[in-house]
Amino acid sequence: MASLGNLVAGVAHEINNPIGFLNGSITNTKDYVQDLLEHLELYQQHYPNPAAPVQENAAEIDLDFLSEDLPKLLDSMRGATDRITGISTSLRTFSRADTEYQVPANLHEGIDSTLLILKYRLKANEHRPAIQVIQDYGELPEIECFPGQLNQVFMNILANAIDMFDEMAQTQSFEELETHPQQITIRTVKVENQVKISIQDNGKGMSEEVKAKIFDHLFTTKGVGKGTGLGLAIARKIITEVHAGSIEVQSEVGQGSEFCIRLPISNSSPNSA
Repeated sequence: MASLGNLVAGVAHEINNPIGFLNGSITNTKDYVQDLLEHLELYQQHYPNPAAPVQENAAEIDLDFLSEDLPKLLDSMRGATDRITGISTSLRTFSRADTEYQVPANLHEGIDSTLLILKYRLKANEHRPAIQVIQDYGELPEIECFPGQLNQVFMNILANAIDMFDEMAQTQSFEELETHPQQITIRTVKVENQVKISIQDNGKGMSEEVKAKIFDHLFTTKGVGKGTGLGLAIARKIITEVHAGSIEVQSEVGQGSEFCIRLPISNSSPNSA
């Protein structure tokens, strides 16, 4: 996991160099274009009746539209580069290489980076509307942890919820799902010397039999080749053994599921080094 984190972080870092160049170039180009458009406007004021070839060319290229749309195009390009920068930052945050010792980390940044990476799966598709994500964040201090490992746990729980919603969409109409939107609610709160992270969905829930086995090693309800590959047994080990926390699930058939993670703000677990 640490090696993969180093690889992804390295790729994200390499992306930053050309994106930084593009951002700077777009800024300069906007200034140049603005100067040219102002010069053109000044020229038109003083020479309102240009020669016929000039007028014909202006009509051919639709000069008025071009002058109005070019700055908007550059703004769109800047938006795209900002989006890539955000993805790169999220990749580095999500795949943060864990060091030998636990380090202070902002859990909200880790959750947000995970959501951004999963954004393509949350969007609407031909089977269902977009999955709504409600983020109800409290005031959390930084906690001592291995952030890359915790981000993997968040990824596993959120991806499982999305998989479940995709399965439900196979048996429900688009109109039904629009009437009862699929939702994932993420809540965080500080409770004494712990932080509590709740990830709740309004999906189909679990039977008592499935809930009893959900953290068992190698247990899965998915077919071969599906899922994140982490598994809730490993997720529980990361939470309980590595971070001296706890993870539990509450669920009823037809009422959705809620995973509740509690983590100490300062971890004195023997595994913290």
